[in-house]
Amino acid sequence: MNARPLFVTDCDEVLLHMVRHFSSWLEEDQDVLFRPEDGDMAGALKYKASGEVVPKDEVWTYLGRFFEGEMHRQTLVPGALEALGRIEETADIVILTNLPHKAHPWRVDQLAKHDIHHEIVCNSGGKGEPLKRLVDRHGASRSVFVDDLAQHHRSVAQHSPDTQRLHMVAEPTLAAVTATAEHAHARIDDWAIATPWILERLEGRTS
Repeated sequence: MNARPLFVTDCDEVLLHMVRHFSSWLEEDQDVLFRPEDGDMAGALKYKASGEVVPKDEVWTYLGRFFEGEMHRQTLVPGALEALGRIEETADIVILTNLPHKAHPWRVDQLAKHDIHHEIVCNSGGKGEPLKRLVDRHGASRSVFVDDLAQHHRSVAQHSPDTQRLHMVAEPTLAAVTATAEHAHARIDDWAIATPWILERLEGRTS
């Protein structure tokens, strides 16, 4: 059984910028305005011509089309690649991303182009149960989880309470309007600052 610690991270707005590129694509190609600083996607997408809010079902349609055809637009979050390089010296790394399973090869190819070659698990819904399965499979006595969405920290707190949870929102415009997740142990939006915090917990150097 593998006794190395386990680091589980989200992808969008943690490893790769997504929202800014989704916004640009919507405005350039779909005549839809999306301003991340307006908050939740459910009410922040508006048709350019009328100013009316895009219905929720249509928001998911746009997101699906973006991930199917526009993932090449996404760019690395500063410091993310360097952080993964330091973390993999200490821990196994898994990228737990909420995308349909058909998108798995797209995400693998996308991250490989950014020189990221770790295991990728696609998921839908809360991330607590799949994270617990990963911890059990790896036999990890210490684990750290990073995500930008509060609901996933709540889910992980419920299903894997011993996992250390770091809230990170790498998009500055979104970070400015996002409250710190109640169930996260800390909130750090910069990889240079986050990496020592993560390594301390993976290496068991905190009480």
